[in-house]
Amino acid sequence: MPNHMINRRALLRTGIVAGGLLAGVTSLGTAVFAGTAQQADDPAPDQRPSTPDQAWAALREGNRRWVDGTTTHPHQDAARRKEVAQKQDPFAVVFSCIDSRVAPELVFDTGLGDLFVVRTAGQTIDPLVTGAAEYGPAELGTPLVVVLGHQRCGAVTAAAESLHEHKRLPGELSQIASSLRSAYKRSGGDVDKMIRINTVDVVNQLKKDKLFAPRIAKGKLKVIGAYYSIDTGEVTRLV
Repeated sequence: MPNHMINRRALLRTGIVAGGLLAGVTSLGTAVFAGTAQQADDPAPDQRPSTPDQAWAALREGNRRWVDGTTTHPHQDAARRKEVAQKQDPFAVVFSCIDSRVAPELVFDTGLGDLFVVRTAGQTIDPLVTGAAEYGPAELGTPLVVVLGHQRCGAVTAAAESLHEHKRLPGELSQIASSLRSAYKRSGGDVDKMIRINTVDVVNQLKKDKLFAPRIAKGKLKVIGAYYSIDTGEVTRLV
């Protein structure tokens, strides 16, 4: 047999073997990457987070996009409106201040049907507000409640000034100052500390709630406190 034919066959055999090895390595690499990229507790893309940790991770990722200026505005189209028209299944409750600069849906880059949002001045709480926060976890199994305080809160600032000067705020605003009195005393009058203390106080109060406590004990619910920086857009966890 001519030498050039032998060489061609040898080259073909080498190519087949090399190709098979390359395919095997590629498949193995893909499998390893897939196993690393999607941990057991990570939901599939666009799947509703079903655990407290998954829910917090989704909120953190959305906030990262907000901070970086790479928001995707998910679930904000006609298709999503139609999808949730008859049924909702939010993955978190966010209890925040009424401040116009702290809209949870924007801060966490979420859309229709993603969040239950409860808002009061300085995220102060009473039985009616507690009932609103209870609805998601108690009725729909929502796995996460986030109490979100924020930088330069006007309500907390007004309350601090009122308490410091012993001047009653007009109308029902005085109730806000009363709710924040304990945080004011423990903060030494420092407004930013007062905001953080009050946020943690509300978290601790909700953790003792008769509908929340059993779910927390079973690992089905977490109540956490966080702080939003108006300057940077970043949310950091307090507790």
